[in-house]
Amino acid sequence: MKWPWRAKSPRGGPAARAEEPVRAEEPANAEQAEQAETARRHAIEERWGGQTAAWADWLARSPDGVDLYLWWQKRNDLVPLVGEERYRIRLAELLSRAAPRDLAAMGLGCSRRVDRACRAPEICGQDPEPRPDGRPYHRSGPVPGACSSFIDCYSPHEIRVRFNDDDRHSAVMLLRGGPSRALLWVDGVPVLEGEWLDNGGHWLDGRFFVIRTGGPDDHPEQGYTSIGQWLYDIVSLLVYDAELRIPYVLVPGPTENWRDPVAEVRDGTIRVYADEEAQAASTPDREFPVGAAPHPATADADSIRSSGPRNRAG
Repeated sequence: MKWPWRAKSPRGGPAARAEEPVRAEEPANAEQAEQAETARRHAIEERWGGQTAAWADWLARSPDGVDLYLWWQKRNDLVPLVGEERYRIRLAELLSRAAPRDLAAMGLGCSRRVDRACRAPEICGQDPEPRPDGRPYHRSGPVPGACSSFIDCYSPHEIRVRFNDDDRHSAVMLLRGGPSRALLWVDGVPVLEGEWLDNGGHWLDGRFFVIRTGGPDDHPEQGYTSIGQWLYDIVSLLVYDAELRIPYVLVPGPTENWRDPVAEVRDGTIRVYADEEAQAASTPDREFPVGAAPHPATADADSIRSSGPRNRAG
């Protein structure tokens, strides 16, 4: 039995005519979409500039990136409104939530060129690609996913942001005011407030953020040099376990001359060496298991600056 409503329409009949407008509308819709996208980009470029327009596709996907971008772009208006300190704290919070591409869109210098904003958003705005062996890697652009570290060379905040290899952890520093006023956040948590901090720091094994801090004033080899500010000769070392959120502040004892200390993780143990030569000779000054509980903090400044792992961050 033939079902009349399933019969094939004759060539040029109603069914064929119904299909024609659909085919005819597709290029028109595509053209309209392209025109709308061009108009959108022109509006963004006119309002925010070409650098921002180049990152429009990424910012449309990143609410945290938009929040950071607006807070940064409007800083001259916001600081008088909320105050310098509140602006700074909120900036650190937003930076701690940011992805590498958020910072590139923000306009900070990167590990490729610290003196200018990203010049290759068409590459850096793409999703990051893993290495052939599937492991993450430290990125220096132009590269999909943007760089792994960023530096602010122009604003008074003197921002430094360093991501670990898989971008799961980040260390944010605001260096305004010199080492004694520098602020550090790791994964959004303030670390070692009120302590002298170096302007460097690096990730170790993708989990530990390592940075030099002020050394003990009473160390027999302690000295100071003035290069615009007082700097320690003998330094301490912060090793921050980002997985467990444990800050180890390692302060050299009287016989430990840490001018350029080096940390490493080997066989589940954190080792600290006086310098690279001691590391090459495998003669650590300190070693303790990963995840070991730090010594409890005390209110006594002298005892805080004794040797051994210390938790001074609270």
